[in-house]
Order: sequence, then C-alpha cells, then structure tokens
Amino acid sequence: MYTTEGKKIVSTEKAPKAIGPYSQAILAEDLIFTAGQIGLDPGTMELVDGGIEAQTRQVLTNLKHVLESADSGLRFVIKTTVFLQDMGDFARMNAVYAEFFAENPPARSTVQVAALPKGALVEIECVALLNPTRGD
Repeated sequence: MYTTEGKKIVSTEKAPKAIGPYSQAILAEDLIFTAGQIGLDPGTMELVDGGIEAQTRQVLTNLKHVLESADSGLRFVIKTTVFLQDMGDFARMNAVYAEFFAENPPARSTVQVAALPKGALVEIECVALLNPTRGD
C-alpha cells in the first residue's frame, strides 16, 4: 500500500492487476472500497473456464486477496454489488456466493448489465471494514 492525498492505494500481486486507470482498492479511514473484480486468473490475466460458478469463485477469491492485502478480509465486508451479464445466472452465482459468505452475509445489490469487461459473466465490488484487531 502507498499513501496519496489522505487515501491509501491497495495493491496485491495475488489478484489481477488493474486493466485500466484504476486501483484494485482504496483505503480511506477504516473502510476499504474495492474496484470491481471479474473472474480473471491473476497469473494469466484470462477469464477462468467453467462458466458462472467458476468465474464467481475466482472473483470472490480475487476480492479476498485484495482485502487481505489491506488488513481486512471477507468477514469484514459490509456491502457488495454484483453485476451479472445475465440475471438467469443468479441462482448459480448465489450458490457460490453463499459458500464465501455463509454467516452474517453483507448487504448486497445485484443488477443485470448489458456487458462486462473481457466478456465476463459476473463482476463484484465491495466495501469492507479494516480488521479491528490488525497490528498497526
């Protein structure tokens, strides 16, 4: 992480690098705001194979790594926004999502969009709290 103008830029090699002029996440005060993640494998920068389930799993794994690099984690997520290319994929996306947020799930909005970067089927962004027990 590095600081610029009162905000900390969050970056990790464990998640796909930004494919445009944006940061993986921003830390401001005790909140982390992530960029949307699509199902890119960070090693190849290609979408994972396996449809909506595999892409959702990769998206949430990418978000987990971004959050962990900022002294947070999925259990500290307070809000997600899910963008689906096809609302018909909702139930299958939701089943994988529930694996990652089994207890005390965050607030969530889900919308269908006309298209996502690189032809992705799902994109998810989140807002999370810093881990209150982190070692500053």
